[in-house]
Amino acid sequence: MTWKLRLAAALISVICFALPTSVLAECQPDEYKSTAYLSCEIQLGHYALHLPEVSDEAKPVPALLYFHGAGSSGPKAMRNKGMLKTFTERGYAIIAPSGLRRPNSRFGPGWSFLPFREKRRDELAFAHQILEDAARNHNINRDKILVSGFSVGGSLAWYLACQDPDLGRAFAPVAGAFWRPHPASTDCKSPIKLLHTHGWRDGTVPLEGRPLGGGRIYQGDVFEGLRIMRKVNGCAQLRANKFNTAGKFWRRKWTRCVEGSALEFALHTGGHGVPKGWAEMAIDWFEKLD
Repeated sequence: MTWKLRLAAALISVICFALPTSVLAECQPDEYKSTAYLSCEIQLGHYALHLPEVSDEAKPVPALLYFHGAGSSGPKAMRNKGMLKTFTERGYAIIAPSGLRRPNSRFGPGWSFLPFREKRRDELAFAHQILEDAARNHNINRDKILVSGFSVGGSLAWYLACQDPDLGRAFAPVAGAFWRPHPASTDCKSPIKLLHTHGWRDGTVPLEGRPLGGGRIYQGDVFEGLRIMRKVNGCAQLRANKFNTAGKFWRRKWTRCVEGSALEFALHTGGHGVPKGWAEMAIDWFEKLD
């Protein structure tokens, strides 16, 4: 079936079914720089959905839930053609929510996750509502969701993993982690499956973090975040016990942790961005999880 027919079928299914909250999800075919997607409005916000070509229409498809960086949007996330191509060719849908615009801010849409700032939206509730709608109306496999995000969207993925590890089957944030003050390990639920990817030369979100807004807020330290995750996952030791330095990524893995958890760190030589090869690595990691 062509993407146009899939879009039409998805639109028809949306019209036919109501949300549990009695709020009808409204999805319409749209396009961003030649990438076709469904633009969906639900009770708590907006998300973009790019569906793969499938041979079995009855079989639910896995999905990447991907949170954009500061100032971007769900539709703009579709411009990462390499990521879309890799995931859709492996049979995954791409679900890209849109952040809310911040008043009096030059940075555009963002996410509400910092505990010391006023919440403009419950992002965890928003994520659940998106996945429930996508599963009901677009045949998304709710049990096979990889949650990711880039930069501040990656930070949101860390916080969502901490709040609700069952939101997705696993989490794979890129170039964004906790902010200071870091949460306590007791603030997070266990077990968590997480693969964090970061650039050695990242100057926008350095591995050590940096102050923003004249020192009013501070990004977190990636290594402190990993320490917290080790404690949450009950890992037996501080150091990683498996290493892989072949290829584009240097990877550290902790395996002596509680059952049902997974923790890995992938470092690359680049700066602030989603590195080439990340999508393949993330899918391979995700599909090998227990």
